[in-house]
Amino acid sequence: MKRNFIRNAYLMCVLLMGTLCVFVAGIQDASAAALDPDLVLYFDYEDFDGNTVVEKSGRGYDGEIKGKVTQSDDGKFGKAAHFEAGSFLDLDGPSVKPDDIPTEGMSLLAWINVESVSDMALFNARAADGTWLVHPEARGDGNYRWLNRGPNPGRTIFDVRAGKNEANKWIHYGGTYSRAEGLAILYINGENVGEEKSRLDTPIADNWGQGARVGFNIDDKRPFTGLMDEFNLWKRGLTAEEVNDIMNNGLGPTLTAVEAQGKLATTWGRLKAN
Repeated sequence: MKRNFIRNAYLMCVLLMGTLCVFVAGIQDASAAALDPDLVLYFDYEDFDGNTVVEKSGRGYDGEIKGKVTQSDDGKFGKAAHFEAGSFLDLDGPSVKPDDIPTEGMSLLAWINVESVSDMALFNARAADGTWLVHPEARGDGNYRWLNRGPNPGRTIFDVRAGKNEANKWIHYGGTYSRAEGLAILYINGENVGEEKSRLDTPIADNWGQGARVGFNIDDKRPFTGLMDEFNLWKRGLTAEEVNDIMNNGLGPTLTAVEAQGKLATTWGRLKAN
């Protein structure tokens, strides 16, 4: 009797351990999946790994540090990245999968704390034909800019310049665009400061063949200098409610449930603590 009890207890432990292993494996699979089907890039700047900054969308587009991008404890949510002038994250644009390139819509959100009022690029990508796709900027003329272009030659879809550029304080930048709605909106600190109907009914250029960077234009102009936190890029136009939710809470509330193998489901909570 005692021998059977011990054997049964041992088998139960093995069974429980196996279940735990499956659960852990499921969590790992879930964490490897894209958190939202439209989320392309997400840098919360919590994890630096040698010469790279870990990208959290699940797509694996880690940023290679060029120059001096360092981790700061003075983030808006947890830690942030400090960019020195001329430094950037190289995203190896030509290697980005075609399905991950925003063409029918795009949104770019980030908390920024710039060191001066000058031309600074948050993100930049350039297509193989030379098309400058996107110009989210804090500008030296005192405002912000949100721009997308279609394939060359000179096909500007929209160019919104609005808001008041301020240095040495945290500002939330949010640019959204939906081709279906034909509307681009620039949000600063969650408020609509400018919008424009699309000038052309054309997709955004469909590749980043000449590169993609966070913090510096492809032609080595308009360096971002200062702190950046919660950078996220989407391939759809976010709503005003989504922009404000992400601005106030981080990405957690907007992320969808993801399923790993074996139908194990897990819901992502906040990725960063306030």
